[in-house]
Amino acid sequence: MKNFRALSVALVSALTLTGCGVIPGTGSDTRTVRIWLMQDSVSDDFLKRFTTSYEKDNPSVELDVTFQEWTGIGKKVMAALESGKGPDIIEVGNTQVAQYAESDALLDLTLESVRDLGNEQWLPGLAEPGSINGSQYGIPWYAANRVVIYNKDLFADAGITAVPRTRAQWLDASEQLDDNGVQGIYLSGQDWYTLSGFIWDEGGDLAVERGGDWQATLDTPAALRGMAFYKELQAHGDGPKAADEQTPPQAEVFAQGNVAQIIAVPGAATVIEKANPDLKGKLGYFPVPGKTAERPGSVFTGGSDLIVPEKARQRGAAIEVVKALAGTRWQTDLARTMNYVPNKTSLAGVLKDEEGTAAMAAGAARGRATPNSPQWAEVEADNPIKTYMTAVLQGKNAARAARQASERITDVLARG
Repeated sequence: MKNFRALSVALVSALTLTGCGVIPGTGSDTRTVRIWLMQDSVSDDFLKRFTTSYEKDNPSVELDVTFQEWTGIGKKVMAALESGKGPDIIEVGNTQVAQYAESDALLDLTLESVRDLGNEQWLPGLAEPGSINGSQYGIPWYAANRVVIYNKDLFADAGITAVPRTRAQWLDASEQLDDNGVQGIYLSGQDWYTLSGFIWDEGGDLAVERGGDWQATLDTPAALRGMAFYKELQAHGDGPKAADEQTPPQAEVFAQGNVAQIIAVPGAATVIEKANPDLKGKLGYFPVPGKTAERPGSVFTGGSDLIVPEKARQRGAAIEVVKALAGTRWQTDLARTMNYVPNKTSLAGVLKDEEGTAAMAAGAARGRATPNSPQWAEVEADNPIKTYMTAVLQGKNAARAARQASERITDVLARG
């Protein structure tokens, strides 16, 4: 989702020893908090600022940060949790918390989330996946979600002077733009994350838990209405019906100059402008429109939570570091540095001067995450939702295709 320069940072500082329960002048009493962050999640400058400041304020603590690759991280985290020899803090994808919590190897951070971290203001798309059976195991850290990126020149040429704020306005604008060799919107047929938002807006869901069992719900009337809207919107462009947004990469298609809109994270603008420098200064952003103008549409929220292993060697010190990273000061710094959405809706104002990120933050307030089942990753591995979407866009019976997809997903979710 992000295009940031690679990082290779491991910061360890030896500092003067003071503090509660620590004997001054005894080097062996320094507590080293080991942290796993994901590659490219933060910049070199941000990490240096945080580490220097935190160690200055907490001279009995030093931070040892190691960066991990996303590929294969699930098995590596599970092994660390089981062995008790892993790090004290781990950054994980927000939708991964459930599979780690299932191991009973995560520290319950419910008290800290209520007492110290203002959990009532957290973005739902980060907070809900981190909460399992009423206990908070994942502390929201940062978020990113899709917005509409549009070509300002093509909007002006079509006589559109205001960005759409409702679904109806969005459909009208997309139809008006879809003319004279211009695609009103480029929307691939298997962009199931975008479909999820439309389903949520209709009051539906991808799957629900009933009595401890998960059941897919693509065949409900609400979910079918979400798919019907997707089909209507997708028709105002030439996006492939049997491929996702990476086949071909939609940012590269947009960069050709004859596409009015795509649905993507704001960072896609970097790819677009690199491919076509003539588009610099000509890109605009707005939140995915909702059914009414009062609030934007629902969107899938990606991002990261922070977890603390139950067997963490420096559990108390780790909790304090997590509280700092998730607190207002460093959330503000992280959001401005990395163009992320901060973990609280109350902090959205810190992004008001960044058009793309501000649009993202507006949508994040209505963000959601995928079903909180430990088996959901298996659903995505061979995703029946994509097959279902293609079938509907190619004219197959939507209710029948949705029922078939729901049955397949329910079977996968039952394997746990």
